[in-house]
Amino acid sequence: MDVKVNQALESRSKLIGTGLYSVPEAARLSGVPSAKIRRWLFGYRSRNQEKLIQHQPVWQGQLVDEDLQGVGFLDLLEIRFVSAFQSYGVSLQSIRSASAFAREMFSSSHPFTLKQFQTDGRTIFAELIEQGAAEEDASMVDLVKRQLTFKQVIKPSLRGIVYAETGEAQAWHPDNHRSVILDPQRSFGKPIDVHSGVPTEIIYSAHLAGENRKIISRLYQIDLKAVNAAIEFEADLREREVLH
Repeated sequence: MDVKVNQALESRSKLIGTGLYSVPEAARLSGVPSAKIRRWLFGYRSRNQEKLIQHQPVWQGQLVDEDLQGVGFLDLLEIRFVSAFQSYGVSLQSIRSASAFAREMFSSSHPFTLKQFQTDGRTIFAELIEQGAAEEDASMVDLVKRQLTFKQVIKPSLRGIVYAETGEAQAWHPDNHRSVILDPQRSFGKPIDVHSGVPTEIIYSAHLAGENRKIISRLYQIDLKAVNAAIEFEADLREREVLH
């Protein structure tokens, strides 16, 4: 076998179970602008007076070793949690500190995505405040003081996540669409019909081409309700893309 072909196949096989999304795809799926995703996942530079400062990524992406400017499945979920904290007013520096602390505490590269974070996440923020990290971050302090508020902040990011028995996130029903799933073990994590595995993008393309929905249902041997759900899901993604 040609060496380049062999290397390509090997690289492709490594991505099975990891998921693979471009930054624009991740933006559509997460609702977080591409510019923010790049800053969080790949780091960025800023200038303070005459000094150029290099800001490190908030966490190490799943595809760094593959030298891909892409987003893995767990990265995609992590993005949603980081966005939730930032929208509440928690500084990126505090989130970065919390992520590093949680990685060590849970021995996980993507701690926010763990089921355990639902119960122990507030403790992590409290520990950071006790240690003096980002002690001037009022929003972070508020999250620690108000248990109900902390749960309300992360609750939207938990919707639709399917956890393994180990507590690790293994799949996600985006926007709680039960018939649409992102599973890194299937189609590299791209949105698919949960039962047939047909990519929602293919279903939507057939719809845009003017194909009757009942014919699409028969053609791909999927339920008509699943066809409607896939079309609705893809239409929502495109509307979100326009808004961003």
